[in-house]
Amino acid sequence: MSLEQELVDQLLAKHITITAAESLTAGMFQSTLGNVSGVSAVFEGGFVTYSDPVKEQLLAIPHDVIEVNTVVSEPVAIWMADQARRIMKKDLAVSFTGVAGPDALEGNPVGTVWIGLAYGSQVTYANKFQFPGARNDIREAAVQAGLKMALDAVTKVRK
Repeated sequence: MSLEQELVDQLLAKHITITAAESLTAGMFQSTLGNVSGVSAVFEGGFVTYSDPVKEQLLAIPHDVIEVNTVVSEPVAIWMADQARRIMKKDLAVSFTGVAGPDALEGNPVGTVWIGLAYGSQVTYANKFQFPGARNDIREAAVQAGLKMALDAVTKVRK
């Protein structure tokens, strides 16, 4: 069974709603969820915020947060997840920000990815990853890591 199928099965069984805010993955996480039949009961939509101004506009991330920390950072990933959850009024939000390449960004090497997770009343957090490979390999690895983080979070909750 795929990670997305496992995650959607858990979300459906536990009546947990999900959203996402994606930068380097450009909607790939949400598209992957959309591959699973029945997901519309727990997933209505989310954000693709590729540029810094769009992160500010759609997710209301303060300009200073991005300017001080850089877009590829733990604070920005946390803001993205937390704001997506709040704006969409969902139980769970996953965010993705990083460098898929071909060039480094703001001092971060290609493959650097921060994935944020905001869930219920739990503290929002982000994990840093360093994925190898070409651009789309990095993006796909990030999606799989985000699915795993979300699955780990929801499987800790009882039905």
